[in-house]
Amino acid sequence: MLDREGIRQKLAQARSLRITGRVTSVTGLALRFTMPGVRVGDVVHIARRGEPLAAEVVGFQSGEAVAMPLGPLEGVGPDDEVETTGAAFQVRASHALLGRIVDGLGKPIDGRGEIPPGVFVPVDASPPAALSRPPIVSMMTTGVRAIDGLLTLGQGQRVGLFAGSGVGKSTLLGAIARGAEADVVVTALVGERGREVGEFLTHSLGAEGQKRSVVVVATSDVTALERMRAAEVATAYAEYFRDQGARVLLLVDSITRYARAQREVGLAAGEPPARRGYPPSVFAKLPRLLERAGQGARGSITAIYTVLVEGSDMEEPIADEVRGTLDGHIVLDRAIAARGRYPAIDVSVSLSRVMEAVTTPEQRIVAQRLRSLVGLYEEKRDLISVGAYVKGHDRQLDESVAKMPTIERYLQQSAAERVPFDQGLKQLLEVMR
Repeated sequence: MLDREGIRQKLAQARSLRITGRVTSVTGLALRFTMPGVRVGDVVHIARRGEPLAAEVVGFQSGEAVAMPLGPLEGVGPDDEVETTGAAFQVRASHALLGRIVDGLGKPIDGRGEIPPGVFVPVDASPPAALSRPPIVSMMTTGVRAIDGLLTLGQGQRVGLFAGSGVGKSTLLGAIARGAEADVVVTALVGERGREVGEFLTHSLGAEGQKRSVVVVATSDVTALERMRAAEVATAYAEYFRDQGARVLLLVDSITRYARAQREVGLAAGEPPARRGYPPSVFAKLPRLLERAGQGARGSITAIYTVLVEGSDMEEPIADEVRGTLDGHIVLDRAIAARGRYPAIDVSVSLSRVMEAVTTPEQRIVAQRLRSLVGLYEEKRDLISVGAYVKGHDRQLDESVAKMPTIERYLQQSAAERVPFDQGLKQLLEVMR
């Protein structure tokens, strides 16, 4: 007869009951299977031909589970065995991530071997409770004069960077990543072209920027679920460093491609399209992701999300939804880029909603004055360019025309230049004096 210790050893050696299912169909991007006890969000493994395939349950239809693969579906066949992990998708986080490049599932892709294991963190975590958030009282400088002087950011602020393709948003993100006063920079490249990833790492981020950065990459050719998870994995890493007391800068390029990936997942799960083809789950997922950034009890996550606007359409559903959720927006204008001014920020329509909490009244007055002069000049640009402007009829327009060359020099800044905040503020006061 076994004693208590012997019984414990026998139980430890015994295999637990395996609950498995079978693949019933594959349609487009989704696969269906039957399995008792599986839940939405569970990660499952399909024993296909070749290596097992991981997938995530995203819904149910007619008694079958619908799952999106975390890899290519090649090799999956009918009646392939499916086994659940019984848990949602998690990644390991530690300080060993600094300087590393991982894919949308947290696996290293930089050729430097495995990352030492850390603690498990949930990828789809809930945002902090509203009343648990400390107020934003400290400035987050970026090294970009136009942003620091006219659109000053705070630690824990969430900002949208709105731009069309080819206007310089990736270059501006790289300049911010290099020049920001942050302890850790977490960057998510969601749905980027494969060619642009290397360019961003080499030219935009640079060797110095990579040393304090974690880069999560999900190129346009990977599955929709991995592209969606890339933004969530980067946010999970940022939350880990924030809880360690760090000032974290989170850069997501782009939130539009995240929404498009979620659209693919939602439609494959059987959701009906709603606003311009986007199913309702997209507009439930977006604020859940965006609200995870912000001020924490020990550290902070200052987040910048790029938003692709087609033809400068700021009322497009994703742009409108993101702008209404975030704490400010920076708009890049194609016409300004065409004139050769970098960064191509339209300061007259850009806004930081926490600037008042982190700047002096003098700076705010001067910044608002400069923005109004720029807005007036842009409103009358066509008249001025054809020679219809006559000096002396509008004193404010006269001031705008006289100061515009100096203002343009202030707003102009090369991508490699970093301007300290005090120096930039001094230059701003000199321009408006």
